[in-house]
Amino acid sequence: MENVRDPREHLNEEPRDDLFDVAMGFGGFFGILFVIFAAAVIIKFVIS
Repeated sequence: MENVRDPREHLNEEPRDDLFDVAMGFGGFFGILFVIFAAAVIIKFVIS
């Protein structure tokens, strides 16, 4: 029982920046939607 560790001493092995991850997710999704929108506008002008 000597090797039992206190769970409160647990260290996060891979710290993450959650706000940065969320911002990159929103930015990436916005970029994809913007490309789809721009393609739709171009296709609409080509058709008409």
